[in-house]
Amino acid sequence: MSQLSASTLAGRVALVTGAGTGIGRATALALANAGAAIGLHHFSSSEKARRTRSEIESAGGRGVLLPGDLTREADAEQVVDRCVAELGRLDVLFNNAGSPLEHSRTEECSTELWLNAFAVNIHSAFWVTRRAIPHLRASGHGAIINNLSLSVQTGGQGTGPYVAAKGALQAWTRSLARELAPHIRVNAVMPGVIATPHHERYSTPEKMDQYRKQTPMGRNGTAEEVAQAVLFLAGDGASFVTGSILDVNGGRFLR
Repeated sequence: MSQLSASTLAGRVALVTGAGTGIGRATALALANAGAAIGLHHFSSSEKARRTRSEIESAGGRGVLLPGDLTREADAEQVVDRCVAELGRLDVLFNNAGSPLEHSRTEECSTELWLNAFAVNIHSAFWVTRRAIPHLRASGHGAIINNLSLSVQTGGQGTGPYVAAKGALQAWTRSLARELAPHIRVNAVMPGVIATPHHERYSTPEKMDQYRKQTPMGRNGTAEEVAQAVLFLAGDGASFVTGSILDVNGGRFLR
């Protein structure tokens, strides 16, 4: 991360869930580079979150580490409370934390896996958002951005619980946008195939090459490109944008 650029979010505070790696990390850096102080939530990537904070601070920004298991209601609420207590306010919430957990076809899917997928990908966002709403409303610049998945549009092979949970998050995004207007804007990004540790775990190199060939832009995306979309939705340049889904997929899906 370079020294801070023009401070389009100067004086504001952003909470990024799942900020240790991938899209969360890239977004935390982008928001910090725009002048925001960052609440860096992490659960299983504490060392990586510490490195992200060090990078923010070395560039002149401010970040605080907020550990917690967001599938636990109390932890989710404490993450928001600690962010506001340490940074003084909350203006932007990026609900990024999520995971497909493990692959399972529906007929073989256990009830536990199904419920866990919803806990990780939608219940966690609900608990964090519910706690954050009063602070975002008081901000005067409140913005919520949810991280979806292209699989909501294309379907997933063996990832039905994850796709269903992300579909719920998409529907809730639009409902929440109506509910919270005009004081808080609510939008979402829908990444396509992004080269992150997520795909290092769940996709083979051959599959990633197949995705690249299927993408009109001729390549897979980067976490930094998704971060720039989040940065736009978080800022005043998107002041009349709410209830939208911003595709970042290189043309793999066209609305």
